[in-house]
Amino acid sequence: MKSRGGGGNRISTKWIPIFCISFFLLGILISNRMWSPPESSGQFVSRARREQELRMVSEDCDSKKPEDDKNVLQQVHKTHEAIQSLDKSIESLQMELAASRSAMELGNGSGNQKARKKMFMVMGINTAFSSRKRRDAVRETWMPQGEKLLQLEREKGIVVRFMIGHSATSNSILDRAIDSEDAQHKDFLRLEHVEGYHELSAKTKTFFSTAVAMWDADFYIKVDDDVHVNLGMLATTLARHRSKPRVYIGCMKSGPVLSSKNVKYHEPEYWKFGEEGNKYFRHATGQIYALSRDLATYISINQPILHKYANEDVSLGAWFIGLEVEHIDDRNMCCGTPPDCEWKAQAGNVCIASFDWSCSGICKSVEKIKDVHRRCGEGDAAVWDALI
Repeated sequence: MKSRGGGGNRISTKWIPIFCISFFLLGILISNRMWSPPESSGQFVSRARREQELRMVSEDCDSKKPEDDKNVLQQVHKTHEAIQSLDKSIESLQMELAASRSAMELGNGSGNQKARKKMFMVMGINTAFSSRKRRDAVRETWMPQGEKLLQLEREKGIVVRFMIGHSATSNSILDRAIDSEDAQHKDFLRLEHVEGYHELSAKTKTFFSTAVAMWDADFYIKVDDDVHVNLGMLATTLARHRSKPRVYIGCMKSGPVLSSKNVKYHEPEYWKFGEEGNKYFRHATGQIYALSRDLATYISINQPILHKYANEDVSLGAWFIGLEVEHIDDRNMCCGTPPDCEWKAQAGNVCIASFDWSCSGICKSVEKIKDVHRRCGEGDAAVWDALI
């Protein structure tokens, strides 16, 4: 009896597991490709927001013009200038406050608490006990006297005084002689300072501190009593620098640092300036120089800690080395005596100050200053006509 199915149509039982596994794997592959999970609503909204932001940034970049960048830079520049101006105003107010505090302290110490007078410039003529003839020669030439001196203060805001300290001995004959001379001319500024040739740096500090405490001036000037000065030309020159905050005006120089002990301007601290043979930093020659209010106030505030070198002009220059100071080199402040200053005056370039470099002042000034004044003076009306 034959079987119902033909032997050729049968599937071997050993192939059944292989087929099952193959179909299973194929089903998983198809399911992964066709049935990826849909985005949640939160994910869809987040992606849409990002796409919108990208479109807005892209449109803003496309629409931005070069002029917009320029306007932004201009605004930044204006803001920077405003900040700088504010900083300068704050610095000026701080200096004014410090000056007022210094003036009050000095006033309390001397029993004088009067308010400072507003002036254009205060000039201190450095002099010594033995220089009576020099002072008289100055009074007879370029320095106004008596009522004219007071009128110069009232009408032009110009103060001119001989500055001098005291002797080492209290109420000595030297001090009494100055008191008598002052009673006659009323043109002295007495300093809390003991006079001495090697104390000029200290005297300079004391002068500026005292002057700042007594007068609120735009400029403070130091000059030696053997120098000829044209006050009108000085006032006119200083007025051109009135808007500047920190100016140091004079004939700038940078001479050699002298280490030898046998020379006149020996510098004991020469080693501070580097190798032997080096030159000093730029500073104004000591015969005459002018400082703006801020610099004079700086000296007044910091007087106790300002270092004194052997030479007064070097000391002053050293005090400003680390500051934001404009050094103005004005050669009209160091003209020679005739014929130099006379030729310049004839050419319309009147000198501010005249002296001889070889003598650090006018050589034999008592005899010669009258001739200098006659030949190089600006005329008595010049200071009254000065535009300040």
